[in-house]
Formats: sequence, C-alpha cells, structure tokens
Amino acid sequence: MQNFTDLGLSKPVLKAIETLGFKTPTPIQEQVIPVLLKGKTDLMALAQTGTGKTAAFGLPLIEKVDTSEKNTQALVLAPTRELCVQIANDLQKFSAQSDRINIVAVYGGANIRTQITEIKRGAHIIVATPGRLIDLLTRKIVKINAIQTLVLDEADEMLNMGFQEDIDSILETTPAEKSVWLFSATMPDEIRAITKKYMHKPVEITSGKANASNVNITHQYYLVHGKDKVLALQRILDFTPEIFGIIFCRTKLETQEVADNLIKNGYNADSLHGDLSQQQRDKVMGSFRSRVLQILVATDVAARGIDVDDVTHIIHLHLPDDIDFYTHRSGRTARAGKTGISMVLVTEKDLYRIKHLEKKLQTPFTKMKVPTGMEVCEKQLLALIHRVHDVEVNEKEIAPYLHSIEQEFADMSKTDILKRFASLEFNRFLEYYRFAKDLNLSEQKHREQDKFASGKANHDMFFINLGKMDGLHERDMIDLISKATRIKGKEISGLRIKGAYSFFEVPIYHRELIMSAFKGVSYHGRRVRVEIQNEREAFPKKKKHHGSSRDMKRR
Repeated sequence: MQNFTDLGLSKPVLKAIETLGFKTPTPIQEQVIPVLLKGKTDLMALAQTGTGKTAAFGLPLIEKVDTSEKNTQALVLAPTRELCVQIANDLQKFSAQSDRINIVAVYGGANIRTQITEIKRGAHIIVATPGRLIDLLTRKIVKINAIQTLVLDEADEMLNMGFQEDIDSILETTPAEKSVWLFSATMPDEIRAITKKYMHKPVEITSGKANASNVNITHQYYLVHGKDKVLALQRILDFTPEIFGIIFCRTKLETQEVADNLIKNGYNADSLHGDLSQQQRDKVMGSFRSRVLQILVATDVAARGIDVDDVTHIIHLHLPDDIDFYTHRSGRTARAGKTGISMVLVTEKDLYRIKHLEKKLQTPFTKMKVPTGMEVCEKQLLALIHRVHDVEVNEKEIAPYLHSIEQEFADMSKTDILKRFASLEFNRFLEYYRFAKDLNLSEQKHREQDKFASGKANHDMFFINLGKMDGLHERDMIDLISKATRIKGKEISGLRIKGAYSFFEVPIYHRELIMSAFKGVSYHGRRVRVEIQNEREAFPKKKKHHGSSRDMKRR
C-alpha cells in the first residue's frame, strides 16, 4: 500500500491531509489520484459509498486550481443538499494549507441571494445540486463556459432522482475541451450514455467488486409480522443501548411517523426527509454529527451524502427493491475501515429477497431473534453497571456531599445498596416488559395466520415511484404496468395514485415478474423503482413509562 506522499500531491495538500489525520490512501484514492494529477483526462470510476471518493477527486481538484485567476475553474455536481455541503466542506479542509481557493456551495432550500453574493465575490470551485445551478445559470449569475473540470458525484443517484435533463443542459453549457470525472456506485445504461456523449476515451477504474458488500459490515435480519415491525424496532433499540444509527424508511410520511413514535416513547431520535426546510435539515444533521442525537430516521434520498463517523447500526424498516439502495444504505456504517451492523426487519413473504441479497452481495445474512422482554431488562441493567463502573468521579466537587450520602446509606449493607441502586433502572424496564409477547415469527405460524387472512391474501401490494406529478391517471398506470409486464389489466387492482408515487396489487404468482420487469426501466428520464409494499404498520400508542426514556439519550 502506498502513502499519500507517493501519489504526487503537493506539500500544502499533504500538510492539509496530515492535519486531518489521513494516514494511507484508500484503494479508490490510490488508483484515481495519480491518474487525475497526470494531466487532462476523462475518468469513469465505480466505487461504493464510504470508500473515500470525495478525497479521490477533491485532492486533485485542489491541485489544479490556479489562484491567480478569479474565474470558475471547476464544477462539482451532487444529487442532494447534504452531499453538496459535505463536499464543499471537505474541499475547504483539503485546501486549508494552499493559496486561498474560493469554494462556494449552491443548493436549493437555502437563501439564493446569499449564494449569489458569494459567487459574485469569486468562486474557483462551485459545488452544486443540478436544480439550483440551472436556476443560477438562467439568471446569468454563474458562468461555466470556461471551466476546466466537471465532476459528477453519485451520478447514478442524480439520474434516479430525475436530473437527466438538467445534467444534459449543464454539460452542453460547458466547454468541449474540459475534463469530466464521473463517480458512481453503479453503472446503469444511462451512465454509459453520458460517457459516450460527453467523455472522450475515459479511463475506467473500479474499486472493489460490483455489488459486493463492505466486508466490515455484519448483515442480520429479523423475521416478524408486518404489524409488529415498530414494536420489534423499539425492542431492538432497547437491547442496543449504545447504538448510534440510522433507520431507513420508504417514504417521507413513514419516516416522520416512525420518528414521531420513537420521540413520544422517549427515544433520542429525529427525522430527515425532503419535506423539512433547509434550516431544519441542518439542525438535525448538526445534532447527529455531534452525537447529541442518537437515532436518525431517514429516507433514501435525504440520507444521500450523510458522511458521519462511527455509525454503529443501519436498520432497514423495509427492504428496498433495488439492491443499489441497500448497498448505499448499509454503506453509512463501517466507514474508513471500521465495523458496523446492518439489520433488516422482514416479513415472511419477503424472505426470498434476503436470499437474493446474499447472492448479489456475496455475503451471508444472519437470522436474529427479536430479544425477549427479560433479555432487554438484563441488557439494560448491565449497561447501567458498565456506565457506573466507567463514570468519571469529580473528587473535589463531590467531597462536600459524601458525609451526607454515607449517613443516608448507614443502615444498609453493600448488597442492599447495590440492589436498590440497580432497581432504579431495572424496575422501569421490568414494568414494561414483564408480560411482553414474543415478536418472532416462524414460517409455520405465518402460514397458519394466512388461512384467516382477507380475500387479498393471495395478492401482493406494490409501491411504484410514479404518480400524478408524472401526468399519470388510473388508465395510464394500468397501461404502463401491463406494457412492462404483459400482465392483463383486469389482474391489476387496488390502484391508488398519489402525487409522486402510487400503489397497486397483483396476484402473488406475478411477484417475480413485477420485480424483474421494471429493472432498468425509465419513464421520461426518471428511473422507475418498484417495491413490495407490506401491510401498513400499526404504530404503538404512547407508553406512559417506557424504559428507554433516559437510556436512549447520549451520555
């Protein structure tokens, strides 16, 4: 393995990354940086989340800036506000020891006038989301007709979010002789189309195997009934008192409902999704990065760009249909060589998807049991004892009170004191979990329950990320599904068309056909995503005394 000093970086940049604590380059950095430093070249790099992609393109980008020129020399496009801000912050750190390089982040949801003022002061590098950049180009505030380098980060996600037309418009505005550096976790046909149209003989670099999982992530799954998922989630959180993790949900509504439910029950949690204002998102992410917040409940889109150290667990309330989404989600843990756990809550009808993931990711998933109530009580009690053992004692400050404390305990033995002290925590959990039911679902039990299910038990409900905003009505949606799958329209039922998504039902024997038919399909430039939609979870009512009210807060 090489050192950063072997890659051809300048002394100021080497000093900056040394200050940041970087020791040795990651595989993608080791492969990419020397190529980009050699001269003008186009690059197409395939690398998963958490592999150090930002430094791979960011360090060479800093090296190429000519600070004697005030014009914009480089443009970085990112799919989300969070990733845009993260990249800009990283570039600032990489350039800390270099001549002053002006880096400006522009993204929707923030004050555009402030961004315009920053651009007018001069911006050597602009980091932008496609929508806000198009707005600034239309206003003739940003000029990118002379840039030398264009970086497309998370290119697959930008296309999946419907930015195909914006990307084409931006690329056509830039000079033909620029260098294009494209980074993506996957390489669908749409990405290949961009490389053919806008890049010239790009160098192709792949870090790791396609679809392969981070070897430092342990994958687990819990088999539960759909209506018990949130109860199981809470029990898992109680059984993991030191968790610092992200819970992924399918929709913005579900994300907010899960977060609200956790907060009401005393968990140190909050939500992150597209309906929040930029100020709210910044506040949530600030709390999470500083570990004031312990649990982040997020959608896939909102969580893109989250680069937070030491995330211990990723919990999937539902399995995403697209394997790439699972890889992106789980990649938020076990970053920079550390270890992490990815947990999935799954119903029996989705078990086959675990097997599919095992095959595609080339890694096993371990079946876990949702802890019993008494197992949670034991775990929380031991966690309390560990905290007491490791607590820092402020000898000077507590000394004046020791005499009073000793008098209070004078009539008790050491064993009595320990039992009473431990019971302060233990009793709260015991009260709640004493008669807690077993939430684990066996396949046989689920089959017996199915005998008494409704008439739709032989149907699957599906989620599709198309709706009224795409100009689709009931007849249009049925025609679209029938055309893609060759399923007869009369077999498609339960159609509910929302703004940005819809639901439909088909007989269960069409499941594999539905799941495969929409792979790689696009509608008006937007990648179509279809997932099995389980029955709506029943959110537990607020508990008056939940055992985790204090234990789930960061100490």
